[in-house]
Amino acid sequence: MRHWILPEHVEDLLPVEAAKVEHLRRRLLDLFALHGYELVSPPLLEHIESLLTGTGHDLDLRTFKLVDQLSGRMLGVRADITPQVARIDAHLLNRQGVTRLCYAGSVLHAQPSDLGRTREPIQIGAELYGHAGVEGDIEVQSLMVRGLESAGIGALHIDLGHVTIFRALVAAAKLDAQRESDLFQALQSKDIPHLRELLAGVSSEFAQAFLLLPKLYGDAGVLSTARRQLPALAPIESALTQLEQSCAALTSSVSDVRVDLAELRGYRYHSGIVFAAYTTGYPNALALGGRYDQVGVAFGRARAATGFSMDLREVASVSQIRLSRRVVLAPYRPGDVALMQAICARRDAGDVVIEELPGQAPYRHELGHEHEFVQRDGRWTVEAIKS
Repeated sequence: MRHWILPEHVEDLLPVEAAKVEHLRRRLLDLFALHGYELVSPPLLEHIESLLTGTGHDLDLRTFKLVDQLSGRMLGVRADITPQVARIDAHLLNRQGVTRLCYAGSVLHAQPSDLGRTREPIQIGAELYGHAGVEGDIEVQSLMVRGLESAGIGALHIDLGHVTIFRALVAAAKLDAQRESDLFQALQSKDIPHLRELLAGVSSEFAQAFLLLPKLYGDAGVLSTARRQLPALAPIESALTQLEQSCAALTSSVSDVRVDLAELRGYRYHSGIVFAAYTTGYPNALALGGRYDQVGVAFGRARAATGFSMDLREVASVSQIRLSRRVVLAPYRPGDVALMQAICARRDAGDVVIEELPGQAPYRHELGHEHEFVQRDGRWTVEAIKS
């Protein structure tokens, strides 16, 4: 076995990509800070119960587990930072009002979320706690859009859904847990024939409502159709109103906002509006988010919560930002005070200055520089290299 080969779906970040990822990380965290989101940094390892609370079976399968040699308890390597931030809000900060937190760090997946995706995303996101109204959802959705735009992502498309609509239909139709799970799977795959089979014996009003959900996809006009054709249940009315408000807020900054009432991503985790951001020419969602009010229960406080996250690796791969700094080569002259002052001045101005160590002249082409220090009339100046 070659010792330099990495595990499947685990990759190095080489200099150009690493520089771009770090640039975007700093830019996004600075943006979040300007909106009042405070940075937290949870640990890579936690007790497995803490990591998996409220996140459902999917995250359990994606979490690496190991036994703590000190306590004998089962630990997990985080596969998602969101539950950790919820723990910090509920148990450590213990604030009564609205709390805004942000984070950035690597997570590890036992299995890739999709073919061709890394098992070590660099997750960055923002979470808002303590406000149950749709205003909190709109704030984090707007911040997500600003963040992606700041990261050089153009032609954004936002998809909105609401898990409450499906839940309200299940409750009103008095379906058992197995039927609910089967309907959920059929809706996710939009398998209409199988959906019809599963709805055998369900009252016609609710059966027609379930069959309508996969067709309720499109612009904000879909919500008017839903209001006319879905059962007049209070939770559904409330959910449609929240989606209308989100659509109205988002369309002021994003030209393409879509509603999908069969979108139940994170169904066992989310409790309200869910949303995703896409860009033209890239198949995967660049950012995902939604409301998850019940996660804090296991930490002693059921706090209203909404937020979003994105993988910096993916964002960097699509970003139109091009990093460009002038790279200047300087001769190695440790005793030359004037040269050192000139080098410091250029670095203070933002240039990259590389001092050429002895014996390295044959490898200059590897440095990527286009300028160099030249001494003229006793003064050191920077000049472009003549081709």
